[in-house]
Amino acid sequence: MKKVNVAVLCSGGGTNLQAILDSAAAGNIPSGKIALVVSDNAQAYALERAKRAGVAAAVVDKKDIPDRGERERKILALLKEHDIGLVVLAGFMTILSAAFTREYEMRMINVHPSLIPSFCGPGFYGLKVHEAALARGVKVTGATVHYVNEVCDGGPIIAQRAVYVEEGDTPETLQKRVMREAEWIILPQAVETVCKKLQSEKA
Repeated sequence: MKKVNVAVLCSGGGTNLQAILDSAAAGNIPSGKIALVVSDNAQAYALERAKRAGVAAAVVDKKDIPDRGERERKILALLKEHDIGLVVLAGFMTILSAAFTREYEMRMINVHPSLIPSFCGPGFYGLKVHEAALARGVKVTGATVHYVNEVCDGGPIIAQRAVYVEEGDTPETLQKRVMREAEWIILPQAVETVCKKLQSEKA
């Protein structure tokens, strides 16, 4: 059965991208092929990770194209050009429009560094999520992989994994633990789960 072409959209270091690439290299994403990496930041280290893995990479930089609509059109053209079946948002710092998300309805997923519905929605990204979790005094946090729709962090949940908050945690230490113990595990698994589902729908 033909593998589903996967595109990963990143804005920064690409640690979640690396987790997907490593998982694919280990044979754990048999239903999908990482076919494209797109970044809205020309300086993103994620682009270097793509290059090292031999994956096609493209830049649609916010600085060069400040208009979100124009950037989205360029990204959509790239996705079509590479026959992308699944889009993965992995630290992508642009909230996509409803028009864009509709193009990939139930074919676009995102990883969020909390147990949704806690600490999610507009304004909750990166360290801000972990700062809020610590400020609230939660004992358990984690990560969620969910489908992307027009509501920020609002799509159906695919997978979650809990992580304990430890005494003396800072937002930085908590962020690292949530990545290591949750995000890097459930995101590659979710990529395979959704690719397999898309394959079966096509069969």
